[in-house]
Amino acid sequence: MPMPPEVPAVDAVGQAGGAGRKVLIIVENLPVPFDRRVWLEATTLRRAGYQVSVICPTGKGYEAAYEELDGVRIWRHPLPPEHGSALGYLREYACALWHEWRLAGRVRRSVGFDVIHACNPPDLIFLVALWFKVLFGKRFVFDQHDLNPELYESKFGKRGFFHRLLTIFERLTFATADVVISTNNSYRQVAIERGAKKPENVFVVRSGPRLKQFTKVPPRDEHRRGRRFLVGYLGVMSEFDGVDHLVRAAAHVVKDSGRDDIGFCFIGDGPTRLSLIELARELGIADRCEFTGRIPDADLIERLSTCDVCVNADPYNPLNDRSTMNKILEYMALERPIVQYDLVEGRYSAGPASVYAERNDPRSMAREIVRLIDDPRRRERMGKVGRWRMESRLEWEHQVPKLLKAYERAFAGIERKRADSDATQSLPIRSSEPTAS
Repeated sequence: MPMPPEVPAVDAVGQAGGAGRKVLIIVENLPVPFDRRVWLEATTLRRAGYQVSVICPTGKGYEAAYEELDGVRIWRHPLPPEHGSALGYLREYACALWHEWRLAGRVRRSVGFDVIHACNPPDLIFLVALWFKVLFGKRFVFDQHDLNPELYESKFGKRGFFHRLLTIFERLTFATADVVISTNNSYRQVAIERGAKKPENVFVVRSGPRLKQFTKVPPRDEHRRGRRFLVGYLGVMSEFDGVDHLVRAAAHVVKDSGRDDIGFCFIGDGPTRLSLIELARELGIADRCEFTGRIPDADLIERLSTCDVCVNADPYNPLNDRSTMNKILEYMALERPIVQYDLVEGRYSAGPASVYAERNDPRSMAREIVRLIDDPRRRERMGKVGRWRMESRLEWEHQVPKLLKAYERAFAGIERKRADSDATQSLPIRSSEPTAS
């Protein structure tokens, strides 16, 4: 089970600024603290003086219905098994919303909260926030992790009724939100243009790791499994993540380039993992590919530090082109040179720390992998550039002031109302009786 990341420190001003403020974070797609971004946000706010509660689903290694970690209270709820059908999604979302509403009521009664901080997907958690906003005057911070209309279009290759429905949910989420936190500038533009949010209410808080947790360690030859070189992948394995592109690229590396000295390590899990293992068998490269599943952070860092090249396999589509992939930032933190397709936000994050294959072409990806493998000096330069980009602008410590600034904006309205209420209560009460002359 991965250990929760170390709690980031904030300065004394930040600690004083959050005193007495209470936040409830709701996330549906991953348990906490496994969701690294949400955990960094929660612990950063806690260290800044906020009281933080989290509602999330259960997951492997995170089955407890309630626990407190590093001062953060975590309430977890079950979800039905994953199904790719429309009925399956409907069951999952309905179940999640019920538990989120139920547990939010419990949190309000037991410890209280001033702000609901909702992390999509899906764009339905605004229904829970709206209930508490209308009835109890709570503020709503929308943490925009995904573009759900683009996700639908990328998955099904079309728009239509459900795409319009997702666009409506997105607009209602933006309309309900007092403050929006976006993971990059592309998402910020969506919030401003499509969501009609005022620019001063939209804050970019990226998802870079803390470099204290992501620093390379000495390589371990046993992870190469007898090969001279190792190519690594880290991340979720779903139909959107393009891991099949890397499996096919691996086949081209082995068969087209005749490279018997390169192995491939796939770290992570997801609904397509078994089909990817079967694809590697069908392509005749099963002995070159290791699928580790989810592994502890220390093992993950050790394996990636052993890799000579790391790959982000996300194909070009309307979602991926505008999304920041956490794996890119984690590769850079570990000084790994990267191969990926040429996507807008991927290029913004990595810059010269990556080479860029032709979009959605596994053969091109294979060629770029081999070129990097055969150029150790270039790999070393790219790794150092990636680490420098993390240290200078992208790691979590650079995001902390932006997160706290977003929360200052969210709480400004609450504290203004409280000040007005206190001023009204302190006014002298005029007697209705006439005074003696």
